Amino acid sequence: MFKKILFATSASPACDNAAKVAFDLAKRNGAKLYLFHVLGVPSRGFSTTVRDLRSGEEESVDTDYRAWVEEEVRTTYAEQFKEYGHNTVLQLAVGVPATEILRFARKEEIDLIVMGANTRDDDPESARARSVVGRTMEKVARLAKSPVLIVNRPCTTCWNLFSNIVYCTDFSKAADHAFRFASDTAKAIGAKLYIFHAFDITTARLGVFPGQADIERHIEKANEKIRERYLSQMGDYDNYAVEIWEGTPYVEILKFAREKQADLIVMAHHTRDMEPEEAPIGSTVEQVVIRSACPVASVTRA
Repeated sequence: MFKKILFATSASPACDNAAKVAFDLAKRNGAKLYLFHVLGVPSRGFSTTVRDLRSGEEESVDTDYRAWVEEEVRTTYAEQFKEYGHNTVLQLAVGVPATEILRFARKEEIDLIVMGANTRDDDPESARARSVVGRTMEKVARLAKSPVLIVNRPCTTCWNLFSNIVYCTDFSKAADHAFRFASDTAKAIGAKLYIFHAFDITTARLGVFPGQADIERHIEKANEKIRERYLSQMGDYDNYAVEIWEGTPYVEILKFAREKQADLIVMAHHTRDMEPEEAPIGSTVEQVVIRSACPVASVTRA
């Protein structure tokens, strides 16, 4: 399924959960894993002095410093290197993290990028505490050509490959791109695919919230759209189910994923009808990323 996986890490505890998923996915897929770490941002122009992302101190990027960082990263992931080191390449870079991650992903034609929701802080709870995702993750998810798998919490159900995939749609154009990734992944590994839509009943029109008749009409229309847009593409693959709930979308998605013991949630990066380069991460996907017990794949392109 994946031949080249890029695991972008600050090598801090905030990335530990993502590391477990990245190495496990690479091992299960027999994929080449690039362990990518940015040393720091140059203090000015093309200066060889950088501000270390972990310590915040200025460091001169010479041979000794690179060797020290490489040793630190290898020590951090020593157990994983023992199991899958033969097909893992440690790559160091200097620059703005998001820019360097995207540049490397394009150059190597990466199939999947794995990241934590927030890599700046040593506190793995930081993303959930602040209820916002990190800038690096947001920028990578917005501009990457490949899907970005975001891991924010320990995953207790996904160590044996993905078996229950929840694809969430609001019927936007971006959601159609995400569906292709979700269905291709499910078909490739034989996972059950749940096609899920949550009707947002919290948004009032002209000050009036939808009544039960409105909700039922919306559910009926949503069923028709799912048949036309998604089920028509499933071919002979019948290991799928369709569910439509009403409520606050991110809450319903999380409840549904928990009920189905999902090990992967697939969503579009945004829902607005605009170019991916300009679209901010959607509030629903952001809240799902922060609170989900399983990894979330953010997709911007087919």
